[in-house]
Amino acid sequence: MLEQKVAVVTGASRGIGRAIAKKLAEDGMFVVINYRGNKEKAESVKQEILENQGMAEIYACDVSDYDACETFFKTVVQTYGRIDVLVNNAGITRDGLLMKMTEEDYDAVLQTNLKGPFHGIRFVSRQMLKQRSGRIINISSVSGILGNAGQANYCAAKAGVIGLTKSAARELASRGITVNAVAPGFICTEMTEVLSEEVQANVKKQIPLGQFGKPEDVAEAVAFLASEKARYITGQVLSVDGGMAM
Repeated sequence: MLEQKVAVVTGASRGIGRAIAKKLAEDGMFVVINYRGNKEKAESVKQEILENQGMAEIYACDVSDYDACETFFKTVVQTYGRIDVLVNNAGITRDGLLMKMTEEDYDAVLQTNLKGPFHGIRFVSRQMLKQRSGRIINISSVSGILGNAGQANYCAAKAGVIGLTKSAARELASRGITVNAVAPGFICTEMTEVLSEEVQANVKKQIPLGQFGKPEDVAEAVAFLASEKARYITGQVLSVDGGMAM
């Protein structure tokens, strides 16, 4: 059994998940880097962590698959003896106007973005209950608070994550487990890089601070909620959005 804390970060091969994995490793945790498809990118995150004297390992798992998640979390517990932090970050988009959205696109987003966090909490909570401690951080979105045209599936899932967070927080609080959400706004990732300059300029007008955030901004918020400094915080949503949702 590892003496240092073990953190599982889903969807950690790129973007926000990558920044979270690196930050938690920097804070001294052993990081389990979960990925679904791109092993090469997951390996590069692991190598970056190792080069900075951190510790990490990669594990493939589709968070939308109930049985695969059960096996994944059992493997992590059997291998390392503990799970102290779970960051439910994995997410996808299938944007489209509501009247044209297919059932498949709606279901796919909810399956990963809402059932994924449910699967994570479902299978990690048993171990955390045994430990009588744990930190669960779910990545929601400003879109789950404000809504966004062309993203009904994504917004519904991310709003659902907030409800899931608050319910889980109430169920697990008596055993010393905190459950919180972080709601990022527009963050510089591969998802925002594809937006045209005109679209980016229009979006920035809606942000009181007038700029996109960085993945590291979200990672810092997650690291705080995963730390002892946040021991008395649970059931909360921390917006990291430049003021969009105030």
